[in-house]
Amino acid sequence: MMNDYIDALGLVFQGYVLLAIAGGTLLGLIMGALPGLTAAMAIALLLPLTFGMPPVMGVGMLLGTLCGAIAGGSVSATLLNIPGTPSSVATTLDAFPMARSGQAGRALGIAIVASFLGGIFSAVVLSVLAPPIAEFALRFGAPEYFALSVFGLVIIASVSKNLAKGLAAGLIGLLLATVGSDPMLGSPRFTYGNMSLLTGINLLPALIGLFAVSQVLADVVDYFKTEKADASNTPIDKASPRWIEVLKHWKVVLSSSVIGTIVGAIPGAGGSIASFLSYDQAKKMSKTPEKFGKGHSEGIIASESSNNSLVGGSLIPMLTLGVPGEAATAVLMGGLMIQGIRPGPTLFTEQGAIIYGIFIAFFVANIFMMLFQWFGIRLFIKILQIPRKLLMAMILVFCVIGVYAVDSNIFNVYLMLAFGVLGFFLNKYGFGTAPVILGLILGPIAESNLRRALMVSGGDWTVFVTRPISLSFLVVALLFLAFSLWQNAKHKTSFA
Repeated sequence: MMNDYIDALGLVFQGYVLLAIAGGTLLGLIMGALPGLTAAMAIALLLPLTFGMPPVMGVGMLLGTLCGAIAGGSVSATLLNIPGTPSSVATTLDAFPMARSGQAGRALGIAIVASFLGGIFSAVVLSVLAPPIAEFALRFGAPEYFALSVFGLVIIASVSKNLAKGLAAGLIGLLLATVGSDPMLGSPRFTYGNMSLLTGINLLPALIGLFAVSQVLADVVDYFKTEKADASNTPIDKASPRWIEVLKHWKVVLSSSVIGTIVGAIPGAGGSIASFLSYDQAKKMSKTPEKFGKGHSEGIIASESSNNSLVGGSLIPMLTLGVPGEAATAVLMGGLMIQGIRPGPTLFTEQGAIIYGIFIAFFVANIFMMLFQWFGIRLFIKILQIPRKLLMAMILVFCVIGVYAVDSNIFNVYLMLAFGVLGFFLNKYGFGTAPVILGLILGPIAESNLRRALMVSGGDWTVFVTRPISLSFLVVALLFLAFSLWQNAKHKTSFA
C-alpha cells in the first residue's frame, strides 16, 4: 500500500493535474451556488473534457467538481435562503437567519471551515476504511432501507419548531411523493392524464419552488406591506473563515462527519438525510437547543460538515462495489469507466497506484474548495448589497431558466411556481418547507422498500424487527420521537 501511495503522489502533484482539479472545483462551486444547477449537471458538463486525459487527472477534475458543487450550495442557502443542492436544505435553517441579522460573513465563514473539515474527514475514512464500510453497506436490504426512511421521517419532528406542524408538512411531502407511477406495478397514480407526472414530481422544481420562489413572494409581500428599508443597507460583518468558532464545537464536527460518511456509504440514502440527521443530533447534543433555527452556529456546522463528508462516503460503495449512491456519483462512475477504471473489489489490487491517486486528488480537491471559498467570501457577500427587489427579480429569472433547462419541459416551470405558492403559505403559517422536501425524498424510498420487504417475506411484518440493523433503526427512531415529545413538552411547545 505504501508503494502505491508513493507512486500516486507522483501522479497527482503535476502542474496540469493540479490545474485540472482546481478548475473542476471552481466550476463546481459556481454551479452549486446557482439555483437549478446540480452537481450531476456540473460533472456531466465536464465529462467530455476528460476524454484523452490521464486517469488521475480526469477523475480528479470530476471529483473537484463534485466537492465544489456540494460546498457551493451553502452560498445561496446562506445569502438567499435558497439551497443550491438538496443537501444544503438544513443549512438554510440557521445560516439564512444569521445572514439576515447582518452576520453573513460569519455564517459563510463557519460554513467554509465546516465544509472543509467534513470533506477531509471523509477523505481519511475513504483512504483507510473503504472496504469494511462498503461491506457494512452491502448488508442493507429492503427492510433496512425502510427502517432508515422511517428514521429520517422521524427527524421531521425533531427539526421542526412545532412538532404537529412539522409532521403535517412532512405528510404533505409524503402525499406528493405518491404522484407518478406505482413503483412495483408501474400503473399511474394521481397523474390525471398528465404525461409529465408519470415519473413523479421532479425534485428540482419542488426544491427551487419551496425555497426560492416562496422567498421571492415573501420579500415582495414584505416590501409592499411594510415599505421598510432595503435589505441591501443592512450592515455586513467581517467576512473570513471562522476556524476558532468551528473548532470550539469539535464534537459537532466529528459526530456530523461520522453521520455524513456512514449515510453516504449507504447507496440511495442521499445528502438530505445525512444533513438532517446531523442537524438533529447536534440539536440534541447542544446545551442551547432553543437557539437552533434562529441563526445558531452549531446548526450550520452540523449541516455543512455532514453534507461534505457525505461526498467521501458516497465514493466508498462506488469504488469498492461498483454501486453509485446517487445521480452525481453515477455520472462520476461513468467518468471512471471512460478512463478504463472498472469499480469493484479487485480495483485496489489491480490498479492500486491509480486508486490511491484518486484518494489524494480528493484531498487536494477539498483544499482547493476551501481556498476558493476563502478568497471568494468577500465577493459572495456583495450579493447582499444588490437592492433586494432587483435581486429577487434576478433570482426568479435564474430559477425559471435553471428549472426549464433540466429537460426543456415548461411543465416544470409551472410546477416550480405552484410549489412556490405552497411554500409561501407554509412559511406564513409556521409549517416550514424543509419537512415537505424530506417527505418528498423519503416517500418513494419508504414505500418501495416496504412493499418489496413484504413481498419477499410473504407479508410477514416481523421481518422489520427480526433483522438487527432494521430493528436498531426502528428503536432509535422511536427513542428520537419520544425525546422530541418530551423536549416539546419541556419547552411548552404548542401543538395548535
